Amino acid sequence: MSSEIDAPAATLDLGLNWHNRFAQLGEAFFTRLHPTPLPAPQWVGASLAVADLLGLDRAWMNSPEALEAFTGNCAIAGSEPLASVYSGHQFGHWAGQLGDGRAILLGEVGTASGPQEVQLKGAGLTPYSRMGDGRAVLRSSIREFLCSEAMHALGIPTSRALCVTGSPAPVRRETIETAAVVTRVAPSFIRFGHFEHFSHTGQHEQLRTLADFVIDSFYPACRDAPGSPYAALLEAVSARTAEMVAQWQSVGFCHGVMNTDNMSVLGLTIDYGPFQFLDAFNPGHICNHSDTGGRYAYNRQPNIAYWNLFALGQALLPLMDDQQQALDALEPYKAIMPAALQRRMNAKLGLVEVEDGDAELTEGLMKLMAQDAVDFTIFWRRLSHAVTSVRAEPDEGLRQAQPGREAVRDLFLQREAFDAWAARWRERLFAQPGFDATTTQARMLRTNPQVVLRNHLGEIAIQRAREGDFSELARLQNALERPFEALPGQDDLAAFPPEWAGQIEISCSS
Repeated sequence: MSSEIDAPAATLDLGLNWHNRFAQLGEAFFTRLHPTPLPAPQWVGASLAVADLLGLDRAWMNSPEALEAFTGNCAIAGSEPLASVYSGHQFGHWAGQLGDGRAILLGEVGTASGPQEVQLKGAGLTPYSRMGDGRAVLRSSIREFLCSEAMHALGIPTSRALCVTGSPAPVRRETIETAAVVTRVAPSFIRFGHFEHFSHTGQHEQLRTLADFVIDSFYPACRDAPGSPYAALLEAVSARTAEMVAQWQSVGFCHGVMNTDNMSVLGLTIDYGPFQFLDAFNPGHICNHSDTGGRYAYNRQPNIAYWNLFALGQALLPLMDDQQQALDALEPYKAIMPAALQRRMNAKLGLVEVEDGDAELTEGLMKLMAQDAVDFTIFWRRLSHAVTSVRAEPDEGLRQAQPGREAVRDLFLQREAFDAWAARWRERLFAQPGFDATTTQARMLRTNPQVVLRNHLGEIAIQRAREGDFSELARLQNALERPFEALPGQDDLAAFPPEWAGQIEISCSS
């Protein structure tokens, strides 16, 4: 599968320490190729925090050289650009060979935080583009850039985004749009689908090579685990995936397209396409307009993650003694995911430890929120502010607003039902040893964000960017990088969504 094409004439040295370990796995894993240049590139956005992570000079990030480099218009000294091959299940069906159809891995950079792979998404055709054009559009690139950095700021494992560059080059989706390239960064972009590819094609030697690479690079404890190191790898990936999905659920995040080729073997959130943060709470919300069967609805994400892990387990079977090893490795997910989610829901409620009855307390609240279509993010933020007015005896703390704050109770239509739930919550709060309302509020405000990347906020930034105005993108990025802070002049970013927000449709082309 490996081939070579001529590199661009210009070569730029970024001063980075390239390792490129994936490129050493063998030619069965990838095709070597260079990005396809785009005309008249311009800056759209950049994350200085990711520049710091890679060791890039902040001032240099504004330079014409950086613009050319991260648009794919010049070769980068020390990099070994390639597109990797993988397979996978898409919407529950075996899709066969897939691969990096519009992403080109420049290579791996050594950093103070460990190795980081740098990838250009939208950098042109690859042998795995199938019927695609190898390009990304401005709309989807802005969404991925903003959400990558937003998720990181929320403390959720994710790929990062260094920058977005745009070009007037036309790209056809539902309509004609303009091209863009987003530079993605992660310790590794290896997916469940990489293992599925070599298992389903009978390339078991390469399957073992890949598994050994992942173990030695990212899960070294699995090498000396009792039994099979590959079963230990499956269990470790399952545990990370469980924690990640619990974090998604706790902030109301819908991925939208949890195919096995979109699942990271490191438990990272990757491949931001038709994602959404919930507005009104609806457990069955389907954020992906292409998901006509609702396979990837919000409340199905935990079970879909397990289904995907089962597919990964099947792919690893040629390296294990028997099927039971894989089943045993998957079993802990069933306990880890709900326990991790309950811990996070308790933290959102201001509860330090998980006790008997907490699951029922949470479930009762979520049922009320669903029945009244309560705004997910605003509810949790208001609850955080209200906790200092709650007293041990029945009171009006949740009924009346603090100065400048709206009452939590006003979010509900069934207010008496909410009052009954709030009485149980209040009792649970005050039963905690040494409970202090001020300390609890501060902890809740660090758990329940003020701002998330709602669809309408992204849409406004995208529309301005299409007009050549990137100031709204920068303003939104600044707020998303500090989601737990109440920033002056940013109240509109934390407000209820406008009525038109419910008409926004996002699909796999997003």
